[in-house]
Amino acid sequence: MKTVISISLENSDFDYEFEAEFLGEPFRVKRIGVDKDTQQAELLIRQWQYQADAIALEGLRDHQRVGPFELQQKLIQRLENLTSDVPVTSGTRLREILQEWALRHTQNSQKGFFNNSNVLIFSGMNHYRSARVLTEYTENLRFADPVLQLGIPKFLTSFQGLELFAKGSHQILRWTPPHVLSPSVAPVKEWNHYIMRKAMHKADVVVARYEELERYGLEELAGKTVVTNAISPRRLEQLRERGVQMILDYCPQPFAGQTISIVVLEAMIRAALGRQHQRLTDDDLLEIITSLELEPRTLYPNGFHRTSRFAFVIHPLSQQYFRNAKPLDLVSKVSPPVVMNTLERIIAYSPPFVYSRVSGIESPTGAIAEGWLITVGGTPREIMAHSPEFTYRRLLAAADRAKKLGAQIMGLGAFTKVVGDAGVTVAKRAPLPITTGNSYSASGALWAAHDAAHKLGLVQVGPSGKMAGKAMVVGATGAIGSVCARLLAKAADEVYLVSPEAGKLLALKEDIEQETPGARLHVTASTERFLGQMDMIVTATSGAGKKILDIMKVKPGCVITDVARPLDIPPEDVAKRPDVLVIESGEIRLPGEVHMKDIGLPKNVVYACLAETIVLALEGRFENFTLGREIEWEKVREIYKLGLKHGMQLASISGVNGVYSDEDLAQVRQLALEQRPELKAALAPNQAR
Repeated sequence: MKTVISISLENSDFDYEFEAEFLGEPFRVKRIGVDKDTQQAELLIRQWQYQADAIALEGLRDHQRVGPFELQQKLIQRLENLTSDVPVTSGTRLREILQEWALRHTQNSQKGFFNNSNVLIFSGMNHYRSARVLTEYTENLRFADPVLQLGIPKFLTSFQGLELFAKGSHQILRWTPPHVLSPSVAPVKEWNHYIMRKAMHKADVVVARYEELERYGLEELAGKTVVTNAISPRRLEQLRERGVQMILDYCPQPFAGQTISIVVLEAMIRAALGRQHQRLTDDDLLEIITSLELEPRTLYPNGFHRTSRFAFVIHPLSQQYFRNAKPLDLVSKVSPPVVMNTLERIIAYSPPFVYSRVSGIESPTGAIAEGWLITVGGTPREIMAHSPEFTYRRLLAAADRAKKLGAQIMGLGAFTKVVGDAGVTVAKRAPLPITTGNSYSASGALWAAHDAAHKLGLVQVGPSGKMAGKAMVVGATGAIGSVCARLLAKAADEVYLVSPEAGKLLALKEDIEQETPGARLHVTASTERFLGQMDMIVTATSGAGKKILDIMKVKPGCVITDVARPLDIPPEDVAKRPDVLVIESGEIRLPGEVHMKDIGLPKNVVYACLAETIVLALEGRFENFTLGREIEWEKVREIYKLGLKHGMQLASISGVNGVYSDEDLAQVRQLALEQRPELKAALAPNQAR
């Protein structure tokens, strides 16, 4: 039986002894704490040098490598050189490999997990390898070395700064006791603690030894991801009580019921390989890690939760915004129109700012999304009055702000998503993924139309959800129109495709028939011939300013969904037909208990374009999703399914005058039935039943 002795300068209260099989051989492992008594540690090494196969040194400040600077701890060197008969290790090389692997493993298995995260590293000098890996995923790094070592209330934010600090502080560390893992200037310890607490509030990820976290509680650690090692059941319970969301333990635990450190693991590897005078190579460690299938541990003390972060750009839709926003409200109430026009032009040049923090979004899957609504100053009139480059610059400034806040994806709202090439240029130049939300906007509008048809009850809807009526898509060969046509072919008995582009129309019909066998499709160059037969109409043209259809010829009770921007059907036309339901959009109800400032919608309800950004965050899909004016129907279908997965619901049906109430829908139904007595008679028996 091989014997490994762990000599720890930490507390002897946590000593243990166990036997286990490792790499095909029986092992006895014994921990002996010396309560910071270095002389006792030396005596133990001499005592066990002829009885142990390897000795592990725990609880000491390890050798440090920061860039070109290296500090070899004299005590470790002295203890390692006390005997040549048994290998003595502090686990440096294995620790470096496992730290790096744990972070890369998490980033790969939970795609984009560390992207743009705000990371607080207690000691960049002790976790230099971890920090180097994290820089590949985020620039939002802060190192607390000056605070904890010298009492200087300043965090380092770059590797250049860390390396300069290391160069100077190495001389100080040579004179500090080796058993003090994170030295701190005693007179300012409480001040340091206050500064660290404030820093932890802003962090998403905290990299620290467990002992460094013991002074912090629920207020600082709740919802955080902690990167640390050797988390025992006792420590896991303590972190659970402090609200930690996820623990990334970079020390594999091959023995059930016993938690060991990386130092002990390396000592066992040395003992198993019988290496006394030869150093372990990376090949040795890699072979053992892969052969034993050792993996870093991902622990969820309070159940599985993954928090992702988003940003969404909004802007004032009119001068009315200034009357509701402080401190502009006082000026706006007393200013004449000429002053308000000047103010509107000035505000268009203002830098982006955070309008609201968004929190409380929680998917049934356990995923959590939180984020920020970022305002750029231009009203639609100002946005359209300037060149696209003017708006691009403001959106890129918003993206930079979002990145620093920790957002992992950013959505464009209202007119910011239609300027220029509809997000393509912004996505190429932005430091984080961009989406316009148009896929979910199209999906939400069709969702609303289907729901409205069901509520009106003028057309039968079968158990499968398919409408037993006729639907028409005006502008069917366009980007959004083709998407709507493909989806309606699955939702209605008959679909009429309208476009002046005859060749494209025939090709679209052929494609849809291949995708949806059994679909009944008709093609026509204009709306005139079949307009009066339609139970549902979708308009998705790009003919701004042109008359798309004659609303006076539409069947009473018809549901029209206008997904064109600008709208195909002007408000004055809508007002002419109170017996027709004209839908502009469908709003989405978010899962959870959402907290954010008012955006003109009921609590937990947001516009579909914002909901798309949130769905992608919940799914961990940090990618450019919907860009440009060509919308892919597969993405419309995909975002709809992802929304259902994460608990999104259709909240309301909106028209040009706002949200339709149940009373509004009932009035449309009543007026339609009055215009169609034959339908009223047909529905009467069903209503009686």
